[in-house]
Amino acid sequence: MPLPYVLLSAAVSLDGYLDDTGPERLLLSGPADFDRVDEVRASVDAILVGAGTIRADNPRLLVNSPARRAARVSAGRPEYPLKVTVSGSGELDPGANFWHTGGEKVVYTTEKGAQRARAAGLAADVVSLGAGLDWRRLLADLHGRGVGRLMVEGGGRVHTQLLQEGLADELQLVVAPLFVGDPSAPRLFGPGGYQRGRLRLVETRRIEDVVLMRYLPTAPGAGPLVTAADRHWLRLACELAQLCPPSRTAFSVGAVVVAADGTELARGHSREGEDPVVHAEEAALAKTDPSDPRLASATVYSSLEPCARRASRPSPCARLILRAGVRRVVTAWREPDTFVADADGSGLLASAGADVVVLPEFEARAKAPNTHLLP
Repeated sequence: MPLPYVLLSAAVSLDGYLDDTGPERLLLSGPADFDRVDEVRASVDAILVGAGTIRADNPRLLVNSPARRAARVSAGRPEYPLKVTVSGSGELDPGANFWHTGGEKVVYTTEKGAQRARAAGLAADVVSLGAGLDWRRLLADLHGRGVGRLMVEGGGRVHTQLLQEGLADELQLVVAPLFVGDPSAPRLFGPGGYQRGRLRLVETRRIEDVVLMRYLPTAPGAGPLVTAADRHWLRLACELAQLCPPSRTAFSVGAVVVAADGTELARGHSREGEDPVVHAEEAALAKTDPSDPRLASATVYSSLEPCARRASRPSPCARLILRAGVRRVVTAWREPDTFVADADGSGLLASAGADVVVLPEFEARAKAPNTHLLP
């Protein structure tokens, strides 16, 4: 199910704290970074904070710049992003600033929490997620409301859960040059099981005396479970398909092979180099070491379903993937009958015990370099 792009935003001390234990909120950054945050808020469709943040900080969560609000309206968007909070108990103060500033609001809670929230008369749409909080269901509901980009501003428990479940597409972390040192103060990330591998650093920026760092997760999901990194790698595969020399007799496809820890092992695209008939998965796998033990737990991302039959070579791509030991494939588009009738690479892979995940929200990207071949 399609989900929004989830951007985690936080500022921490050098020793990893979100705040101290004093009565006033600890300001970790300055005016220039606050303006940057305002710019990010203006760019998203919704902003989410946990109920604990509402209780502790009483935030308004507004786009403060009149010019940015006017630009949103000119673009046909609401003046303010949708404001979202999550509360398992549904115990929320109806007098908090959150409910009385900005535009529309949504509360996600449990069945019991929904009863409390509705009884409190909150100025928001109250949505029950069932007996417990389900982040995937929550994000899918937001996507259904037209939320393409979601900014998450805390607190630490919310950030931790989204990262541990592989649902965060990006982390924007600001580090302030001070220490808190109080073990009872709130920290950004809590203990638990996180995905393997290193996050990829895509930007560093000095803003007055703080540093902004932007990270993207890289570790693929496991089995049928889709992570934000799966979407990142499949997006890359679709971009590689754009590099293919045009053809009237073959699809343009991109492929990436990624280890379980998020290390890119190889990439390729159709008709790469001097080979006019090479397929994307074939080109990528040819660049890997067949003895590499990481292939057994790797994922192949392909913009088009790996082929089950082909005329140009004796081994179709689905067979090459299985022969390499890979048992997880993520693709955007099932192969149409344009060149091969009843193509079913996914079925061939699945019958051999591989997990095949199709993300149809990327189908249009995969089709883009192939529109001349389609009805």
